[in-house]
Amino acid sequence: MSDVEGRVKRPLSPHLSIYKPIPTMVVSILHRITGGALYVGTLLMVWWLLAAASSEAYFNYINEIMGSIIGQFILIGFTWALIQHMLGGVKHLFWDVGYGFEKVFSSRIAIFTLIGSISITCIIWLAAYAI
Repeated sequence: MSDVEGRVKRPLSPHLSIYKPIPTMVVSILHRITGGALYVGTLLMVWWLLAAASSEAYFNYINEIMGSIIGQFILIGFTWALIQHMLGGVKHLFWDVGYGFEKVFSSRIAIFTLIGSISITCIIWLAAYAI
């Protein structure tokens, strides 16, 4: 089938709105996002370590920033990204040995990584605030 100018009409690529989000897709996207977020979080950790090595006044200044509500939110997000990315890596270790490619198992492990990362992050921060 061709249009008026004689070119062949080709179908358009499917748009994102037709895809149904499934657990493995969502966790895969989160794995990529958390990998990028870990770069930023690592830079913040290096900033904190450099402040600790430079002077007490500068270290206290950085601690005030990280102790604020926004700083705590960033640190909790960094912790979640670290745990989510780690659990995603464990899932890939299972895949590397050839286990877990079944549709039901891969969906369950994807849901587990999401629920597990949120749970472990909450446990870590509740323990940190309890101390």
